[in-house]
Amino acid sequence: MNGQIREIALRLRGLRDLMDIPVEEMATACNISTNEYLEYESGDNDIPIGALQNISKKYNVELTALLFGSEPTMKSFFLTRKGQGTAMERISAYKYQSLAAGFVGRKADPFIVTVEPNENRLHLNSHNGQEFNYVLEGRMLLSVGGHELTLNEGDSLYFDASLPHGMKALQNETVKFLSLIF
Repeated sequence: MNGQIREIALRLRGLRDLMDIPVEEMATACNISTNEYLEYESGDNDIPIGALQNISKKYNVELTALLFGSEPTMKSFFLTRKGQGTAMERISAYKYQSLAAGFVGRKADPFIVTVEPNENRLHLNSHNGQEFNYVLEGRMLLSVGGHELTLNEGDSLYFDASLPHGMKALQNETVKFLSLIF
C-alpha cells in the first residue's frame, strides 16, 4: 500500500490513542466491523474518504488533518489555483485533489477526483451526509444504492452518501470529476 495511506493510518491510530477512543467505537463511527477498521489503521487497506469524514465529524477533527497531517488556518477565504490543490493518491486508480484544505471549519469538502481506468470490480463505500459529483472530463459508471448510472462530461449527480456508492472510469479513459462531500 502507498505511503500516504500508511501516514493516514498512523494519524488515525494517534487520534484514537490521544482521545482514548476504543477500536469498536471508531469502527462504529465508520459503519464497519472492528476487523475492517483495524485493517484501515494498519495501513494495509485503503481508507475511504467517507470513513475519514465520519471520524472527522464525530470527533471534531478537521478532515485535512487526517488526510494531510496539517490543520487549516484560513478563516475568510482560501484560494486554490488551477492544478495547485493539495493532492493525494490513495490507491493507484484514484487521485484526490483537495480544493479547500486550508479553510477552517468547512461545511463541505470539495475535491477534484481523477479515476484511472482499470479492470477491478467496482468498490463501494458509504458515509454520512450527502455528495455531489460533476463530471469534468470523460465518462464514468456511478453506482448508488444499487442503481448504476452512466455520467458523461457535464452530467452531475447529488445523492445520499449513506447509500453504498462507487465509481469507475469507462471506455478505457481517465475520468475527472468535481466531488463535494457534505
